[in-house]
Amino acid sequence: MSQAIKKVFEKAHSEPEQWRERGELVELLGHSLFVIDESPKQKAGDQELEQPTILLLHGFPTSSWDWQPMWQLLAKDYRLIAVDMLGFGFSDKPNKHRYSIHGQADLVEALVQTKQLKQFHVLTHDYGDTVGQELLSRQLEGSGAGEWLSCCFLNGGLFPETHRALLTQKLLLSPIGGLLNRLTGYAKFCRNFSSVFGAKSKPSKEELENFWWLININNGKHIFHNLITYIRDRLEHRERWVSAMQQSTIPLGLINGSVDPVSGKHMVARYRELNCRLDYVAELPEIGHYPQVEAPAQVVAHYQAFLLPLIKA
Repeated sequence: MSQAIKKVFEKAHSEPEQWRERGELVELLGHSLFVIDESPKQKAGDQELEQPTILLLHGFPTSSWDWQPMWQLLAKDYRLIAVDMLGFGFSDKPNKHRYSIHGQADLVEALVQTKQLKQFHVLTHDYGDTVGQELLSRQLEGSGAGEWLSCCFLNGGLFPETHRALLTQKLLLSPIGGLLNRLTGYAKFCRNFSSVFGAKSKPSKEELENFWWLININNGKHIFHNLITYIRDRLEHRERWVSAMQQSTIPLGLINGSVDPVSGKHMVARYRELNCRLDYVAELPEIGHYPQVEAPAQVVAHYQAFLLPLIKA
């Protein structure tokens, strides 16, 4: 372990640790996945009111911790369920495993069944967008677990032709990916990670340390080059996943940080060109790839504007 990693790990990281304490490890398809499941306590007389449920799917290379900045704003009105997908955050991070979007979708559906979710909304980001596309395809086929009431996408590679991968991502996907992974340290991570944020909403030193700590927990950095294969999945299954958005019978929303160099305003333009279903769109002109971290209040306001008409209908 490098000195930079050691220094980061020596810090308290009380907030991510508190996040872990609020959640649980759930056994799903032979793997242990971290899940946080919280509901607002509201009553009508002596009876507890059942609140709408939102399932949140995070991006690469982070975890459910991404949702923490906006969690309390949503938790007042909704039951929130977030999972660290396999290979991320506090979940299992097996090294000798063939990571795939279909495999992650299977795990999410196993969670839906374990939690006995009947109807729920879905909010996704980045890698979670792609998992969401596969799950949406299953919903339209009639084979999906539970019933989706809506799906809202944050920045992500919904269309491989508009996904502008970072050089580091391309190299991780190459034959030298394993070697590069071993050589990449905290300083390089900070530069790459910060580069996809907006100029006025860069992550703080503390946020960077927390993200890096969560990536490395359970010896996680060693699998970056295995997880990055989702980029190939996007190419292979493009027609299936784009078709699901074009033919969706489920309301779809899009909240996008426009200055994201990976999947910013150019991705929104492609979304419209392809006539994908779009019930709500918000473009955040100064925000980058992580809108839920960079502008959580704005994201919640737009997400509520998308959801509330559906809930009242």
